[in-house]
Amino acid sequence: MNLNEKTISSREIYSGKIISVRLDRVQLSDGQESSREIVEVINSGAVGIVPVKDGRIYLVRQYRKAIEKVLLEIPAGRLEPGEDPLHCAQRELAEEIGFRTENLQRMAFFYSSPGFSNEVLYLYLARDLVRGETVKEEGEFLEVESYAFPEALKMVSNGEIEDGKTIIGLLMAANYLSKMDNQAG
Repeated sequence: MNLNEKTISSREIYSGKIISVRLDRVQLSDGQESSREIVEVINSGAVGIVPVKDGRIYLVRQYRKAIEKVLLEIPAGRLEPGEDPLHCAQRELAEEIGFRTENLQRMAFFYSSPGFSNEVLYLYLARDLVRGETVKEEGEFLEVESYAFPEALKMVSNGEIEDGKTIIGLLMAANYLSKMDNQAG
């Protein structure tokens, strides 16, 4: 069975600094027609970083207007035009939590919400962190907090951490670090 949808027409509804929205008319695999609302992220996506130092995870608490709520998240940020995701991860570590490192390992690349958006997210594990200067981005207000790794995982399980990239990042980091411990031992 062919699952692809053929675009019949496409119309831009909104164009902003971060996203654009378009309405596509599509032909489904059974010949019927339907509409798709698509959110295109202008610079393709973002990075998220799971920073680990001395068994602790560093997270940021910040307000998210789209859901009118303060969330606890891994440091993250949008890619600048043409920016390499690894460079973005290093920049966001410094901007959001004041650390730098040369030890960044990419754990994943995924689409955050492919049902309506093209946004991609790169997840990194950051270790061997060195304290540096925090250079906050203008208009960004957040609080840095650290948690013992098991405590952060418990916060995922009990629903205290609700952000998708943070949940994925913490679970992947736990798996990755567990494999490393097993190989070392």
